[in-house]
Amino acid sequence: MDQTANPEPVQEGQQQEAQDQFNVEKIHTLLTAKDDTSRFVGLALLKTLLDNSEQVRQDVDTVTAVWQAISPKFLDRLIKTGSQPQSRQDRGGKQGQEMLDLAVSVLHTFVTLLPEDAIKGKRGVGRIPHLVACLAYSSEETTRLVLETLLTLVSQSEGAQEFNQVEDLTPLVEIAPSHQLALSILQHAWIGGMLASSSDKTALRSKFDNTIGHLVSSFKGTDAVTLLEFLADLLRGLDPELIPANPTWLPSLRNFIQNLVKSRPTSAGRAAWTNLTATLLQLYPIQAPDLIFLDSSTTKGKSKASSSNNTPETPFSYVVISLLLVDLRATLPSLLSQLNSPSYKPISTRLSSAYTILSNFIGYLLRAAEVEAEADSSSSPDIFTSLITPDLLLKLRKSISETMSLTVEYLRDRWDASVAGAMGLHPDSRTSTVHTSTGSHLPLTWDSKGDSITEDSLIESAIMALAIWLREDDGEVLRLESAGLMDMYLELYRASSNPNASGKQLDFRRPILAALEGTLLASLTSENTTGLETFLANSGWEVLSSDLISILHDTSSSSSSPLTESSASRGLEIIRILLPIAENEEPGPPEDWLDIVTKIAAVYIPPPPPPSPPASPSSSLSGSTTIIQEFQIGALQLATSLLERSPPVVVQKPYRHTMASLMGLAEQVNAWLLSISSQAGQDNNNGEDQSLFEALDEVRMAIGALQGGL
Repeated sequence: MDQTANPEPVQEGQQQEAQDQFNVEKIHTLLTAKDDTSRFVGLALLKTLLDNSEQVRQDVDTVTAVWQAISPKFLDRLIKTGSQPQSRQDRGGKQGQEMLDLAVSVLHTFVTLLPEDAIKGKRGVGRIPHLVACLAYSSEETTRLVLETLLTLVSQSEGAQEFNQVEDLTPLVEIAPSHQLALSILQHAWIGGMLASSSDKTALRSKFDNTIGHLVSSFKGTDAVTLLEFLADLLRGLDPELIPANPTWLPSLRNFIQNLVKSRPTSAGRAAWTNLTATLLQLYPIQAPDLIFLDSSTTKGKSKASSSNNTPETPFSYVVISLLLVDLRATLPSLLSQLNSPSYKPISTRLSSAYTILSNFIGYLLRAAEVEAEADSSSSPDIFTSLITPDLLLKLRKSISETMSLTVEYLRDRWDASVAGAMGLHPDSRTSTVHTSTGSHLPLTWDSKGDSITEDSLIESAIMALAIWLREDDGEVLRLESAGLMDMYLELYRASSNPNASGKQLDFRRPILAALEGTLLASLTSENTTGLETFLANSGWEVLSSDLISILHDTSSSSSSPLTESSASRGLEIIRILLPIAENEEPGPPEDWLDIVTKIAAVYIPPPPPPSPPASPSSSLSGSTTIIQEFQIGALQLATSLLERSPPVVVQKPYRHTMASLMGLAEQVNAWLLSISSQAGQDNNNGEDQSLFEALDEVRMAIGALQGGL
């Protein structure tokens, strides 16, 4: 049998390679010619070669060499010529269209084939302004190629900066309703521009504001689902410095959301309006609640009625909250089974947004009720009744309570699956050990393979909504159910207080403090003390007191900052929980609780800075500064209360020096208050400042009484 290989395929391959090499050299010569006709012919031949020769496409060196031979200015002339109306009238517009199509097709091919480093330079990203401009004249196929090319270019930081220098984005904005890639380009460009250190954030914010306004106008007459999705993702990821303070397009977005809610949208539409509504409420806490929760006719003082009869139309806020509650109750029972599926992330994001909207609505209701109670009914519109009628409020109250009960059940199951293991499940029944930033544990088979529970925004939003409802609802059953989550609350609090926590870990401390306040304080005056018992059994006093001391050290400095003020505010919340517990503990606080007294007394507060000239009467320093002193006074009140309620034999001799230190601490806080008052001006003292002086005087009197009993 003849074993000789057939030489024909080898010869054909060699011939094809030789032919390709010849064509490349010929094209290179044409592209480097001085006349545009030769360049145009070379470009046309190049397109044909790249479309038909896979071998050339895969040869990076050859592709790079040909790319370097193309004149960027020639490409720009082709694109500009094809984008000029007068050139498109020649021969029925065919010649100009061909020039544009050829230039865009070649650019698209090279952007696809070249390595990233090759397209970062001016030769690549410098084409962005002309590509944007040509979108007003390109065919459907060429438009697709332009958008794909732009998306690749702006994905690089250099391309994003170049794109953000383009003055007129109208061609891109106008096609956004029919081309979702246009929105992706804007998102990549703005995020990339934000990350670039040399970007002018003021100019970028102005461009962002104007472009969003034009986008909103271009989407009128559509359901705007893609626009709402785009804005929800973009606004959450933007630097706060780039977000406009009071944009004129907010009412238009409200209209889009209302129309979408009333049109029974698809799942994508439901997720879009839910996520954007939550985002707007978080970014615009002053403007957004009125826009979202009040009907437009209500804000103008009109009564809204249906077109068919005089029956008032159901308030939009009731429709929104009802839909969200239905979504939560329908989705939560099966959510745990999807923990490791790709669908979990978008679902959890939607539900997290639903909880955020619910939290804001409850807060908005409470503020409206307070305003109505304080206002003169003869001169103030009945905003609360306009917001929701009493019968609808009763329906919502029942629905929210049911949803919160289901939320507690989900949180319990999610925590057991993630960390604790199901209640009553023997550890041997779990799967192999996994190691996380919070330690090693034995997960169940439905535990998340990737994200930790401490990184799940759904858990944070659910706890916050539950906490707000617990503090305002009188239901004893829900408080008992919340008490069953005490181990989760305190473990998440510990994880959030860990200085070595991962950067992706969320801070659960403020939501948990609110939940603890709603769960514990009612049990202090109730016969059922389950909440307090579970709190103490899970080392709750130690967890909160440890954070309290940490905050006290952080805030006891000669200067204030937003960080220390936020910490002081958290410290006040801790004191609001620990102080009532200490005051209601019978027959008195355990001796180990007195450790916090010694630690408070050991804190050093430096003297206030030298006095400066008094400020003008209109200025005020007390609002942001004295919150630190208010927290320090609260810590002294906690220490004094613990000493007062302890048996004299326990505190007389061992805490004699501690009492002296506490008195010195009180004097230092008093010096700070006097310094702040003098800087704010004599006429600027307010009732809040005076109440701080009075509270501090009570502390000093109590410490003095304790010292007198020694």
